[in-house]
Amino acid sequence: MKITILTLFPEMFDGFLNNSIIKRAISKGTVSFNIVNIRDYTLDKNNRVDTPPVGGGAGLIMKCQPIVDALRKTTSEKSYKLLTSPKGTRFNQTKAKELAKLDDITIICGHYEGIDERVNNYVDELISVGDYVLTGGELPSMIIADSVTRLLDGSITKESLDEESFDTNLLEYPQYTEPYDFEGYKVPDILYSGNHEAIRKYRRKKSLEETLKYRKDLLDVDNLSKEDKKLYNSILEDKVDDFEIKAIEKGEKFIHKD
Repeated sequence: MKITILTLFPEMFDGFLNNSIIKRAISKGTVSFNIVNIRDYTLDKNNRVDTPPVGGGAGLIMKCQPIVDALRKTTSEKSYKLLTSPKGTRFNQTKAKELAKLDDITIICGHYEGIDERVNNYVDELISVGDYVLTGGELPSMIIADSVTRLLDGSITKESLDEESFDTNLLEYPQYTEPYDFEGYKVPDILYSGNHEAIRKYRRKKSLEETLKYRKDLLDVDNLSKEDKKLYNSILEDKVDDFEIKAIEKGEKFIHKD
């Protein structure tokens, strides 16, 4: 995949491109990035890319010409063009998966008080990372690029992508490491049982519980599977299921006390 990012602050991407998963994905050839400085394409004699809004108002607005010329000279017609904007579609995991299927995307970073409305005519989609105000579109573009890149084949292992938060519209279940007891906070005994089916159901139950607790808005109870509805009802009743009791009893024998 090729990702082009149009920005007034290309230096902000130095750390982003040279660390962790993004750096490895680039080195493998899984993804390539082209960071374009919009200012390089202005025709203004004073090298300006912004101007006060027509009709008056606060702040400065980014002009059409530098953005449109940067688009035309650095991206192909087939590139799917995104503009970060509070008006846009809310970015989520579903949208990340949609974008990950493309071969070429371009993200335009807005700045200042906004950009000329006519730029919207040159993009395929407006996209928002949340209902809050930032100083520019650089951070949103990094969020989008990071989320999309990690979904590309070869970026990370398939196992790391399995059962992630939001993939089934539920939060991921809690994860633990050794030691068993850390300052009185203990790893659930069932995870030591070796009963993979019981652990799977337990984790599913905890996933439902976490979603109910932290992101109830994600839960669509009417469309839960038969198994999930049973687990969900157990949560509401604060009930320990039989499969948990049996697995916990077995798990107690294998707990690492060190």
